[in-house]
Amino acid sequence: MAEPLKYLFNDALVEGMADHFSRHCSGFDARGFQQSVLDGFDELELKQRSNRVLEGLKTYLPEDYEKTAETFLASLAPDDDADLAGATITEAGIAGWAIAPMCDYAGQFGAGHFETSMNLMKELTKRLTAEFGIRYILLREPERCLQTLAGWINDPSRHVRRLISEGTRPRLPWAMRLPAFIADPAPVLPLLEALRDDREEYVRRSVANHLNDISKDHPDVIANLARRWKDNGDRNRGRLIKHACRSLIKQGHPGTLSALGYGSPQISVEAFHATERVTLGDAIAFGITLKSTAETKQPLVVDFVIHHRKANGKTSPKVFKWKTFELEPDQDIRLVKRHSIRPITTRTYYPGTHAIEVQVNGQSVATTDFELEV
Repeated sequence: MAEPLKYLFNDALVEGMADHFSRHCSGFDARGFQQSVLDGFDELELKQRSNRVLEGLKTYLPEDYEKTAETFLASLAPDDDADLAGATITEAGIAGWAIAPMCDYAGQFGAGHFETSMNLMKELTKRLTAEFGIRYILLREPERCLQTLAGWINDPSRHVRRLISEGTRPRLPWAMRLPAFIADPAPVLPLLEALRDDREEYVRRSVANHLNDISKDHPDVIANLARRWKDNGDRNRGRLIKHACRSLIKQGHPGTLSALGYGSPQISVEAFHATERVTLGDAIAFGITLKSTAETKQPLVVDFVIHHRKANGKTSPKVFKWKTFELEPDQDIRLVKRHSIRPITTRTYYPGTHAIEVQVNGQSVATTDFELEV
């Protein structure tokens, strides 16, 4: 079993930071920094540990932000464009998780030092990621920050190019949201379009995740983008579009399915059945037979939806992926499935009538009720 991430913030990390700062900042109190950070450190969780290091930076580094930025830059490990998954502090300099509180410092205390802060973010992201810290700057000076990021589109570093997309994601996990971009993603879309065919999958995957974020608030924007980006796109772009649309595909969003080539299904339902009574902890079994009524081969996306009963007696739908395939003219196909209905921490189950529905290319083709016994 892997150790919790919080243990990446440990005594060795704090001691390594202190050592490198001592080399490049005259008068830095390495002992005081270590003692203040490590007091009760073992009892803290991941974000608390990072914040404790941040407080140590604030207390023991110069109040002059420009001098602290110089210390940070001088203390960094060499930029070798490596995979950052295992990056850490070495004799050569600071990299890895120690970068996170340094980014937060730059973001929180760099107001009034835009050029210095952006240059610092650019260098820090090459040693871990600045996707969290740069959001402070985006919130303060969005237009100026986006203009600078646009100038990094062709940067030689894949980590810098990825930051352009990842740092501006409106709903980045574990990070502050960017309300302005949630309301209107238009200012960021040109950056994503410029990166859509980046030579690195690492960067393209970030673009796809960013678009998936946008799809949660602006599904039609992403559907239209997918339709436009498909033109003259290669296999890599096709994969990006599909990953970007994954939430909309799962929801059966009609515009997205149409953009991806899944039109109105021409099928008949020859048979449909499902377990009539299910006990919590067991599974519902169901099956459907579909027959093509089209004159040409058609691509189909089949999903199923469980309509869970709520406390007030109404139901709430949850969509699950089932199968994607092509159906020849007059061909039929039989699909069967078992779906466990067991206790989970994120849902409270209520006894009574639930429903199971089958969707093809986002359109409902069959529904039936079942009783859940809790």
